[in-house]
Amino acid sequence: MKTASSYIIPADFPDPDIIRVDDTYYMVSTTMHFMPGCVILRSYNLVDWEHATYVYDELEETSGQTLKDNKGVYGKGMWAACLRYHNNKFYVSFVANDTHKTYLYTADKIEGPWHRSEIKGFYHDMSLLFDDDGRIYCVSGNMNITLTEMEADLSGPKAGGINKVIISDNPENVILGYEGSHIYKINGKYYIFFIHMPKGKMRTQACYVSDKIDGPYTGRDVLCSDLGGWKSGTAQGGIVQTPDGKWFSIVFQDHGALGRIPVLVPVHFKNDFPVFGTDGIAPEKIEVPDNRPDYKYSPLYSNDFTNPAWQWNHIPNKQLITREPTLLTIKTDKICKNVVQAANTLTQRTFTEHCSGSVEIDVSKLNEGDIAGLCALEGEYGLIGIKKENGKYKLITAEHKISYSPWSMGVFDDELPDIKSEKEIDCSKLRLKASFNLEHNKENVQFAYFDDKSGKYIDFREAVKLRYTLDQFVGVRFALFCYSTEKAGGSATFKDFDFDIL
Repeated sequence: MKTASSYIIPADFPDPDIIRVDDTYYMVSTTMHFMPGCVILRSYNLVDWEHATYVYDELEETSGQTLKDNKGVYGKGMWAACLRYHNNKFYVSFVANDTHKTYLYTADKIEGPWHRSEIKGFYHDMSLLFDDDGRIYCVSGNMNITLTEMEADLSGPKAGGINKVIISDNPENVILGYEGSHIYKINGKYYIFFIHMPKGKMRTQACYVSDKIDGPYTGRDVLCSDLGGWKSGTAQGGIVQTPDGKWFSIVFQDHGALGRIPVLVPVHFKNDFPVFGTDGIAPEKIEVPDNRPDYKYSPLYSNDFTNPAWQWNHIPNKQLITREPTLLTIKTDKICKNVVQAANTLTQRTFTEHCSGSVEIDVSKLNEGDIAGLCALEGEYGLIGIKKENGKYKLITAEHKISYSPWSMGVFDDELPDIKSEKEIDCSKLRLKASFNLEHNKENVQFAYFDDKSGKYIDFREAVKLRYTLDQFVGVRFALFCYSTEKAGGSATFKDFDFDIL
């Protein structure tokens, strides 16, 4: 047995869906506008996780997903994928909220290759069930949950098949209606799990059960629990059974600017109904069986620019990139107003509440007006960088606070960043650093630069306040960027990234 914190991954991996194949657990998570996308992690004990694969390298080469429109698909892209294994084949299905399509990917091995097709229709937060009789069902929706019987090849709804609302939330009693469906058949009964937010409560996990696939379903809330004083609830996820018969659920908790982090909760059944944690309260510590206790996991963060821990912000133009393990060069091909519009930006999740990243940057090939540097990227971002102005180099810090509701989703940001400090420097190479404090009610990033004379980092202005907002809908990330404000064609080179858990 392994004892661990119920916070199994202290990083932004939202909307988890989980399966077990033999002794191996696989978990898929939302990646939205980052490429490659639809990440799948692997574990042998439900606590320690490593990267297994991405389902796709690029989703759709639209003007939004490539950032050619300078708007992007922030807060959109792929959401809440369903992961299944049936008849020796892996299935991943999800919708993308910018293309308004439902995608299906299949593979014989988790590493791929993954074969893409589309499912006719649009199924919000979908979950698939391969029933014992060979029929396939999809459960999806928000507020009103719909059961749709699918064709055998999953090309779309089955002609003449079941298509009906089976469960409805009460709009007068909730802030967020039922969504995030996960359906299972266990011991002949059908179980569907949801997230919702009743008025006056945190995000809450609910479960409904029926003896028949099309109902009637009865149920109630099964998990309404805080961890760490965030008062944000732990919910939206699936369940999985260990080889020795125990049950666990992986849900997520909103953890401020760090993002939505996975939480492991033990589950047991009483009178054929699931009980989460201790009477609906998530424990801070858990015990889990370890299928491979001697296995060594690869970390979910990396200094290697070619490691899967790094993702592009939208689909990159690979002709403008040189990417090696310790070296990254980004060339610009358009004019931008801010870092959110900048193409070919390379990002990596922050990890734990206290982490830092530093990188050397060479800006000798910037054009006039170009800006390159290190960004704490989210809806409300901060950055440290070097700007070429009047033929000289200036070290700057800048930040952006949203001028619209923090709960606005997918809002286009066309505002100039607010430059907070600047100073002229007499060199074209400099090492920059971002240090994060993502504790509750602190959530900030301190930018610094390395001073050769003193041999240490010097803070450049005070720390920048961070906040999770729904315009980008992701936790804050390290981001290496270069963009042009006057003339395209300039470039910056980044060298020797150093990620540190503080």
